[in-house]
Amino acid sequence: MSESTDPASPAGRIAAGYAFTGPALDLGALLWDGACRPDLQIRIPLSMLGRHGLVAGATGTGKTKTLQLVAEQLSANGVPVFLADIKGDVSGISAPGVANEKVTGRAADVAQEWEATGFPCEFYALGGIGTGIPVRATVTGFGPVLMSKVLQLNQTQEQSLGLIFHYADSKGLELIDLKDLRAVVAFLVSDQGKAELKGIGGLSTVTAGVILRALTAFEQQGAGEFFGEPEFDTSEFLRTSADGRGVVSVLELPAVQDKPQLFSTFLMWLLADLYADLPEVGDVEQPKLVFFFDEAHLLFNGASKAFLESITQTVRLIRSKAIGIFFVTQTPKDVPADVLAQLGNRVQHALRAFTPDDAKALKATVKTFPNSPYDLEELLTGLGTGEAVVTVLSENGAPTPVAATRLRAPQSRMGPVEPAALEQAVKSSPLYSRYAEAVDRESAYEKISAEQAAAEAQAEAAAAAAAAEKQAKEQAKEQAKEEQKTARGAPKPDPSLAEQVVGSGLFRSLARSVGTQLGREISRSLFGTAKRRR
Repeated sequence: MSESTDPASPAGRIAAGYAFTGPALDLGALLWDGACRPDLQIRIPLSMLGRHGLVAGATGTGKTKTLQLVAEQLSANGVPVFLADIKGDVSGISAPGVANEKVTGRAADVAQEWEATGFPCEFYALGGIGTGIPVRATVTGFGPVLMSKVLQLNQTQEQSLGLIFHYADSKGLELIDLKDLRAVVAFLVSDQGKAELKGIGGLSTVTAGVILRALTAFEQQGAGEFFGEPEFDTSEFLRTSADGRGVVSVLELPAVQDKPQLFSTFLMWLLADLYADLPEVGDVEQPKLVFFFDEAHLLFNGASKAFLESITQTVRLIRSKAIGIFFVTQTPKDVPADVLAQLGNRVQHALRAFTPDDAKALKATVKTFPNSPYDLEELLTGLGTGEAVVTVLSENGAPTPVAATRLRAPQSRMGPVEPAALEQAVKSSPLYSRYAEAVDRESAYEKISAEQAAAEAQAEAAAAAAAAEKQAKEQAKEQAKEEQKTARGAPKPDPSLAEQVVGSGLFRSLARSVGTQLGREISRSLFGTAKRRR
C-alpha cells in the first residue's frame, strides 16, 4: 500500500472524506505532493448542491469551465440549472464538445471517461436586448428595494420610493413599466396629488426630482426595455427535457455587460421571484434548481443595508425551497460575511499576489478554509488553470477535508456556438412566442392621465359655468335698467323675431339640452384621445 492510498496518510484521509454512498457529481482527481492521483476522486453529493456554494478565483483560472462541468452533471441527473453568460462563451453547453489533445490528456489525468455531449438549453436575454427569449419584469414586481439599487438612490430616497410603491399598491395603480413609475412620482408632487402622502410622511419635491432624473438617466441607458409585460415567469427555469435531463437556462448578457448594476440586480430579482413563488419542501434528495450567480461582487458593490439584508434573507431561506445558489466571483471577500457563512460548498481557483492588496486578499481567503495539511497560501498561488482547492458538505452536512483538485474537462463545447445556431435555438423555442412581443396595457400612466384629463375637463366646465353666470348677471343688470326705463313711461319697442325665439321657454330648454350634450362630448373626446394615445 502506497502512502497516498493508506487511509492513515494525509492523502488517504482527504480522499476518504469524499467517498460518498449516494448520488454525487465528479469534480476531479486529488492533487497531492505535486502529483495528480486519478485513483483518489473528489466529488460533491447531489443532495448538498442545495446548500449553496462559492466558485472563486482570478480571471483566467477556469471558473467558467467549472460552472460548465457542474452544470452538465446536474442536467444529466435531472436537475435544472441557471447560468448567467457574461462574456458569451457558455452557449457551447448546448453542443457536443470537440476532442483534442488537451481534452483527452486532461481526461486521462483524472480517470474521466470523456464523451462529447450537448445538453438541453434555453437562451434568454434581458428585455430581448441581444439574442435570447426576452426576460422582462414589471416595475411593481421588481419592487422598491431592487429599483433603488439600479437607480443608485441613497437611503432617504429609497425610503421615499418605498412610499411611492405603497401608494401605488394601495390605489390599485399597476406599475408595469418606467413611464408608470414616472407618472406616479410626478402626480404625488403635483397640486392635485401632493396631499395623498401627507398622512404617511409625504414626498418632497427635491427627492421626487432626484428620482425622476435617475429614471431619465436610466432610460437613456436603454433600461426601459427590461421593464414591461409579459413579465417573465421564473418557473420556466424549473423544467426538464423529454429525456428527463434538466434544462440549462442560459441568460445571455454580452449585450448588457456594460450595465453591471442592472444585470446583477436583475439576477437578484429572478431569485427573489423564485423564493416568493415556490413552496417549502425542506431537505430533498436533489435540488429543484441550481442557480449560478456570476460576477457576484457587482451585486454587493454599493449595496444599501436594506438591499444586503434582503439578499441575506433570500439566501438563508431559499434553501428550504430546494434552490441552490452558487456565487461566482474572484475572492471570498467580495461576498459579505453573513452571506459567505451560508455557502457550504467551495471551489477556489488560483489567486494572484502581485500587489499588497492581492496578498491581503490571499491571506483573508486562506482564513475562510478549514485547517488542512496543505500550505494554502503557497498552493493557491501555484494552482494551474483548471485546478482548484475544494471543500464541500458531506452527506451528513459536515465539511469535507480541503482537497487540491485537478478538475475534469466539460463534455460540451468549451466556447460559444455560432450566432446562427444560437438564433435558431431561440426562435424554435416554444417559449419564444410567449415572451417575444412586449405588451403595453392600461396601467398607472394611463389611469393617472385619464384622471388628470377628467380634472382638466371639470376645471374647464367650472370656468365656463362661472363665465356664463357672470354673463347672466350682467344681462340681468342690463334688463333691470331697461325695465326701469319702461316703468318711467318710455315706449317699449316690439321684440324682434330673434328675441322672441331666444326668449321663449322652448329655446331655453333646448339650449340647456345642447349645452349638456356638448359637455359630455368634450369629456368623451378628452378621454377618447387619451385612450388612442395609449
